[in-house]
Amino acid sequence: MHDIKKIDVMEGVLDENDHIAEHVRNHMTHHNVLVVNEMGAPGAGKTTTLKNIIRHLDTKPYVIEGDIESDIDTKNLNELGIETHQINTHGACHLDAPLIEHMTGHIAFEEPGVLFIENIGNLVCPAEFSIGEHIMMLICTVTEGSDKPYKYPLAFEKADVILLNKVDLIPYLDFDEEFFMKGIRALNKDVPVFKVSGKTGEGFEEVAQWLQNKANELSCGE
Repeated sequence: MHDIKKIDVMEGVLDENDHIAEHVRNHMTHHNVLVVNEMGAPGAGKTTTLKNIIRHLDTKPYVIEGDIESDIDTKNLNELGIETHQINTHGACHLDAPLIEHMTGHIAFEEPGVLFIENIGNLVCPAEFSIGEHIMMLICTVTEGSDKPYKYPLAFEKADVILLNKVDLIPYLDFDEEFFMKGIRALNKDVPVFKVSGKTGEGFEEVAQWLQNKANELSCGE
């Protein structure tokens, strides 16, 4: 029989990513720019959410758009006058800290503000990789069903704020809001949950104010 050797792994496979993420976070804190890692499944309304939030912000928005391919959303946001930069992963299902470090190194953060990083449409991989964010914002929708906290617990557990989007469709769906919230609270007792609608604009002013307060706290060093 072959001898079996036990090897103690001293560093996790994500240690290097986390180290770079901390560098990104410190860099952005120095510039008084709040970093928001926006996660959600494909079709959750991530870009529409950004448009609605930015409309109510009292500080400068910056955006990094993450996509496997294309720059459709980046072009759209730039046409609206929102400074937006594109990252294409060409197959990878998430953004990581080295990609964000490289991109933020090429952006002139000339004034304080909020940097929104729209992650790849996915509820699994993005939750596993820190990218230097101060805030992890999770977008989910009533059309996805009320069981998502139970099926994708890590994303809900790590979220600092959750937006339940497309609430204007609740009358037409069998969405169990009580079951949905019970799943969230079992994972993340105190996370704020905002009910929003990308179609009507409902709820986004409150989300923007919550983020504005976080940005103000960062600038004050709290």
